[in-house]
Amino acid sequence: MTSPTQSDRQHGEQTAPGADTDTAPTAALVFPAGFRWGAATAAYQIEGAVDEDGRGPSIWDTFCRTPGKVLNGDTGDVAVDHYHRFRDDVALMSELGLTAYRFSISWPRVQPDGSGPPNQAGLDFYRRLVDALLEAGIEPWPTLYHWDLPQALEDAGGWPERDTAFRFADYAGHVHAALGDRVTRWTTVNEPWCTAFLGYASGEHAPGRREPAAALRAAHHLLLGHGTAVRAMRAQHPGSRIGAAVNLYAVDPAGDGERDRDAARRIDGLQNRLFLDPLLRGSYPADVLADVESLDFASAVRDGDLETIGRSVDQLGINYYSVFTVTGDPEVTGQAASSPFSTHSPWVGSDFVGFVGTGRPVTGMGWEIDAGGLHRVLTRLHREYPPVDLYITENGAGYDESPGADGAVRDTSRVEYLDAHLRAAHAAITEGVPLRGYFVWSLLDNFEWSWGYSKRFGLVHVDYSTQRRVPKDSARWYAGVIRAGGLPDRS
Repeated sequence: MTSPTQSDRQHGEQTAPGADTDTAPTAALVFPAGFRWGAATAAYQIEGAVDEDGRGPSIWDTFCRTPGKVLNGDTGDVAVDHYHRFRDDVALMSELGLTAYRFSISWPRVQPDGSGPPNQAGLDFYRRLVDALLEAGIEPWPTLYHWDLPQALEDAGGWPERDTAFRFADYAGHVHAALGDRVTRWTTVNEPWCTAFLGYASGEHAPGRREPAAALRAAHHLLLGHGTAVRAMRAQHPGSRIGAAVNLYAVDPAGDGERDRDAARRIDGLQNRLFLDPLLRGSYPADVLADVESLDFASAVRDGDLETIGRSVDQLGINYYSVFTVTGDPEVTGQAASSPFSTHSPWVGSDFVGFVGTGRPVTGMGWEIDAGGLHRVLTRLHREYPPVDLYITENGAGYDESPGADGAVRDTSRVEYLDAHLRAAHAAITEGVPLRGYFVWSLLDNFEWSWGYSKRFGLVHVDYSTQRRVPKDSARWYAGVIRAGGLPDRS
């Protein structure tokens, strides 16, 4: 399938959920007053308009045009045309009852070359979006970086280069100056693990490089960019509440043997603690530094960096989808899909690491479903790290579904997934975890990175040829949960 064409936009439609078809449950598992109920998106996945109003090329524009990198040669050129349809999409959010909307700002739309004065047309688009959200009573939650690095900065070396962190802080200052009078909640970088390791180690994401040492430098510079940006933003508007969003996993050894336990330690270190420790403790884990010593990661960390990064968050976003079960034994069978960690490599330590399937049900992405893993992640953060307000900034399931003969999208599996994970979140809250909000990934079906348009995560179905929006059963279910403020008791 190819991306929708410009002419398709002219015939796009949307269908809002009707109040008469949404049934609010009687909430027994009630979430706290003020809990934020949201949904999330990312600029390159939904906006389209890649050549309009001064936007420059991003690494994803380039990656999508590299043969074999994205399924079916799909691109985000038009995506779901949110750039032109944002008012209709905000109306859909309002119909669903969302109290917050997490979206990302396109760096190349604001700074086409990644530096210099801002592009006013780009800033004006986000001003209009923020105004529309506020008019609808929906709190805007912008994310400053969701993977669309300006290509000019990648040409200069990308995130493995220290200068990119400071270019990011400058960009953050421009956006914050334009919107900070109306926006209080901010996310700096989204899933720095993915940018660093999928982008620069495995090559599965843009820019498609396979350089383990560069990936580790990129991880540090993403965190440094976050910390430097926070300082700049707080200097402009001290009342802003700022955090990063990290993708976390519960990591289990496949067996009780020492090799499996050590493999789990190493993967937990690179996936979780490499980001949590500097953000919340101001230090890198000593065992991870030892694991990657041969790649000279320590030389990227300069005096003062960890002070800039450490305790720089007012809130922490958690993106949770699945769990990892890992082995250190190369003879173990039943390994799961490939991972940038799953080969003998010095950047995971000196031994083999493999990812093992456990027989749990999986989503359409092949990701194992384990809501209990979310509970474990939340309670671990509460137990092992300094206190900070937590938000689930992404949680959802990708499938490939279509409207039935009656036009409805019966995504029962997604409803079950979201219901189970919200129950796990509620259980964590009852145990004292300071969880303040939940954002479904995603509001709309959209461009799913290297999977193109083959997987759908949205609460709202999008016909990519016409841009018609149809809320799925999951959208109606979520609207009912929001109205009730919680879930029915099924114990």
